Amino acid sequence: MPAKIPRLLSIAGSDPSGGAGIQADLKTFSAFGCYGMAAITALTAQNTRGVTAAYPIAPDIVAAQIEAAMSDIAPDAIKIGMVATPEIAQAIAETFARYDARNIVLDPVLVPTQGVSLASAGLEKALIATLAPLARLVTPNLHEASALTDTPRATNADEMAAQGRLLIEAGARAVLMKGGDLDGEPIDVLIEAGETRVFGGRRINTRHTHGTGCALSSAIACELAKGAPLINAIAAAKAWLEGALEAAASLDLGDGRGPPHHFFALWR
Repeated sequence: MPAKIPRLLSIAGSDPSGGAGIQADLKTFSAFGCYGMAAITALTAQNTRGVTAAYPIAPDIVAAQIEAAMSDIAPDAIKIGMVATPEIAQAIAETFARYDARNIVLDPVLVPTQGVSLASAGLEKALIATLAPLARLVTPNLHEASALTDTPRATNADEMAAQGRLLIEAGARAVLMKGGDLDGEPIDVLIEAGETRVFGGRRINTRHTHGTGCALSSAIACELAKGAPLINAIAAAKAWLEGALEAAASLDLGDGRGPPHHFFALWR
């Protein structure tokens, strides 16, 4: 009997240009040989130039989508991206309570690099109170970690670790502080109770970075779904993302920040 294909559920906003949100998550799931499902939290108008509009979905509809997926095809891991409103965060948490929601990776999408806000007032506190304690891993970038901890943006690994510890104290189980926006070579810092680990990386010379946060968190979720330990899952996801960024220009998409090439290892 063949091994079961890992099943992943993305709970996130929709990006019509395909570079971020559920579209990026589903591409990442496929790139890792996983079966992808999706529950849409918001409709956005965005492309490689930025986000021009965002429209949250009613919380009960978000919950119904999640219930439809989880009651029939139990996911081995769940990636949460754009949540949009505190009410949607609460609806997600309440739905999870009725099912075996495991290997949750929370990517706290708040403000895009370019364009309008993707979060309503109070979302930061709602994420920490309702979803962060349920997650195996929370993956904020420097801007998001600053907003979640109400502290200045980190500029080095020590400051990143300090913010990560604040999130642990607030209830998160593990935090991967993403340092792609640091000067110099990028580093990510993993903070768990009593342990801090720094992951090095290479700065890929490309403008095509739209949706990289979505791709990384989704790739980690894929590896967790396959049974990888958290450290190994992060390392594998980072290696894959570097390859996707190196190949991004070959897609030749848009005149702004294009997406990474999710299928660089498959499209020969």
